[in-house]
Amino acid sequence: MRLTAVVALVLTAVVAGCSSDSGSGSDANVTAVATTTEVADLVRNVGGERVDVRGLLSPGADPHGYEPRPSDAASIAEAALVFKSGGEVDEWLDELVDNAGGDAEVIELIDSVETIEADGDTDPHWWEDPRNALLAVATIRDALAEADPDGRAVYERNAAAYARELRRLDREIAACVAQVPAAKRKLVTTHDSLGYFAERYGVDVVGSVIPSLSTQAQPSAGDIAELVDQVRDEGVEAVFPEAQTSERLEQALAREAGAEVGDPLWADTLGDEGSGAETYVDAMSANTAALAQGMSGGAVRCRPDS
Repeated sequence: MRLTAVVALVLTAVVAGCSSDSGSGSDANVTAVATTTEVADLVRNVGGERVDVRGLLSPGADPHGYEPRPSDAASIAEAALVFKSGGEVDEWLDELVDNAGGDAEVIELIDSVETIEADGDTDPHWWEDPRNALLAVATIRDALAEADPDGRAVYERNAAAYARELRRLDREIAACVAQVPAAKRKLVTTHDSLGYFAERYGVDVVGSVIPSLSTQAQPSAGDIAELVDQVRDEGVEAVFPEAQTSERLEQALAREAGAEVGDPLWADTLGDEGSGAETYVDAMSANTAALAQGMSGGAVRCRPDS
């Protein structure tokens, strides 16, 4: 498919010598593009130095409202593999791939995991359950090995080591959440992003400020009033904002309902350097610590050892 003029210009610049700022450089055997920061981190853990991973989204960016750049098309045109999270989170990728040309294989990781439904739609936030991250890692390993057969042993070794880390993370999250009395495990977040976490670890999702799987939806005054009543009635201790969004609505909701504002959660993105949420494991650990403390009214303080 013919590229637009602006994309063609960017491609020319890239071929002339532009290098990735998020992968392992010219020594890599495979170039792979990843949409979200979580997916990019999983691919890096499996690929190691053999894979130049080019993440399209930067830390702190909201994937729901992402506007692709011409340079993203350039990266896709050069890649052997494109790893997509799947679902509403990065559905914008499809048109980008069509416009970019090239012959990259697109791997949609949501097809490899166990999904749940929310209001009749598939919840795209599958990575909030580490067991799904394990399934995604296996798919990433196989895709990389097929693209780079000489690296199969490396990918299998890296995937096995990372899988052990993810299993440990899952056990430690469960142990931390279990310290919060069951009656206190009540969750209110910015949008419907932690359904998988809640189902895995026995947390009751009371509601969200934006009653949608996407941050791009807008709450109505009636939605907020209803949620205030729910928070009061159920004795919710804390309302949790998300790190990539403004806390204004969460603060107003908590004030009206007599709840606290919990520490921000890393729901749809990883954090910048120094945030304590630079990797998938770090973000899940930080979220667990914030949730345990907030849901318990400060009585429980624990964090998986990341």
